[in-house]
Parts: sequence; structure tokens; C-alpha cells
Amino acid sequence: MDAGAMTTETGPQHQGHARDRWASWLLEKRFGGDAGQRERTLAYLADVREEVLRRAQIRPGDTLLDVGCGDGLIGFGAADLVGPTGHVVLSDISADLLAVCREIAASMRAASVGTDNQRFSFVQTGLPALDAIGSESVDVATTRSVLIYVDDIAASFAALHRVVRPGGRLSIFEPINRFGVDDRPSRLWGWGFDMTGMESIAAKVRAEHDTYDLGTMLGFDERDLIREAEAAGFVDIRMTYQAEITRQHNNTHAGDTRSEYTVDSLLAMAPNPLVPTLGEIVSAALEPAEEAAFRERIARELAAGRREIRLATTYLSAHRT
Repeated sequence: MDAGAMTTETGPQHQGHARDRWASWLLEKRFGGDAGQRERTLAYLADVREEVLRRAQIRPGDTLLDVGCGDGLIGFGAADLVGPTGHVVLSDISADLLAVCREIAASMRAASVGTDNQRFSFVQTGLPALDAIGSESVDVATTRSVLIYVDDIAASFAALHRVVRPGGRLSIFEPINRFGVDDRPSRLWGWGFDMTGMESIAAKVRAEHDTYDLGTMLGFDERDLIREAEAAGFVDIRMTYQAEITRQHNNTHAGDTRSEYTVDSLLAMAPNPLVPTLGEIVSAALEPAEEAAFRERIARELAAGRREIRLATTYLSAHRT
């Protein structure tokens, strides 16, 4: 096993300690107890990690800062790339996730995967300020799905520019959530289901979901990212944007349940750390008879393979002069 091949997004819960919302969601609630969903998510994120690292143009001896590291998907993947003379700084606002990262680093040392106590450091800080990270202190800064939780994108890019040394690189990945918004009354946006004939029920669920402030998650698109990166002083900015609208089909191969969703597993998931599970939203919004009708419709849509996924993502890389 090598650090670059590690799949993280897991970690033990400390005895008697309730994780903060960031750790609870990243390690548990987004999967909804669905092993197939976890497997699919981790496979997708492994590809994201490799692309973020490729675009970062990491060199042996580099110091890399993984901003909003979570449980270290990017940072631990960079360990082999910076080499024995390099260093990886894992930073996050969540003390619980940094604790998980420390445990992973300790397990890597125990497994003798070519690391030591000096290869990693752990800093509790975050965007938009990164106030615990020194100016011009890193060769590479990376983020993955972090800016969607930040209320000041301009200040965030300014902070990233500040901490990167002249000649250093930036490599980020972000979902563009504005693309997924579907305002048709017959659609339950974010869920991907056609609710024709049940528009009033869909409206109640949507209204309950909207009681949670998700402004930052819809606060920018790909053009904003380019503009703010340039305004911060980055040069040689390159972006790859991908958008798709697809239907999610349950796997029908005998004995293969990796791609199957059920109503229960779907409702046990939380779409992001800022909201409760989908099931909790539905129960808060609907009367029991309405909830039963809602679940029946979702089950029928899942069985027919009619769940529509609207997804846009972007990779952005740049240099500091």
C-alpha cells in the first residue's frame, strides 16, 4: 500500500465523543448507511484526487497545503509525490477531521509506507482567511469541494494567493451547484424526481429544505471562479468544466447490488453538512399520509430508473508569479 493509492473518507468515532457536523457528514451521513453508495462515492473521489494532484504539478521536496482537507483525501495522496524531503500540511476547520487525519498518518507510519513524523502537519484553520498559515509558505495549495461552504470567494482566492510562494501552484475542484437548480414545480430539484400530480407535496418538501441557509452553495459559478482567481493575482489559469444531465439506473444484474438505491437508503442520506437527512426534511414537512404518498412515488421512480441527476463540476489550476 502506498500513500498515493490510499482511499480515505473513513475513520473511527472516538468513544463518548459526538463528531461535529463536518466530520459526521463526511464520514457517515452522506452515505446513509448504504455500502454501495459509499463504494461509488469513494471511487469517484479517487478520480477527482488524481486529477487535482496531476494539475498541481507537484515536485519532490514541495510543501503542499491541503485546504479543507477532510480526512486527507488529497493530502495523503500527495505524500509520495512530495517525496521524503517534502511536506504536507493538512488544514481544516474541523478538529474532529484533523483527529482522523492524525490517526491515518499514524497508521501509515505503522504500515511502513515511507513516511515519518516530519512528513505531515495539522492546522485547524480555513477559508476565507487561512490565518494560521504563513504568507508564501507553501509551494502548492489544493482544495476539493471547499469553496461551496465559504461566504467570501474573493477573500478566499486572496488568501490562497497569499500563502503560495512565487512560482507556486493552485489546484482546486468544485461542484457548480447553480447548474443543478430546477425551478419547475413538477421537479424536486436536488433530488431528481418528477413529482407531476404531487406538486403541493413537493412544494412543502422544497419549502422545508429552503429553511436552511444554502446561499454559499449556490453563490458562484465557473465564471466567478476564473474572475476571482485572476483578480487575486493568479496567472496561467486553466479550467475544465463538465456538465451533464443523466438518469440514474438501478443495477439489475443478478447478485450485484452496488448500484441499487432504496427509498430508505436515499432518505437516510444528508445532501450536505448544512442540512439534516432527506428523511428528516420530509418528516418535518409532511403529514403522515402525505409522507406515505411521497415515499410511494419515490420508490416507483427509483424502480423505473427515472431519477434525474443534474451535475456540473470544474477543475481550476493556476500559478503565482
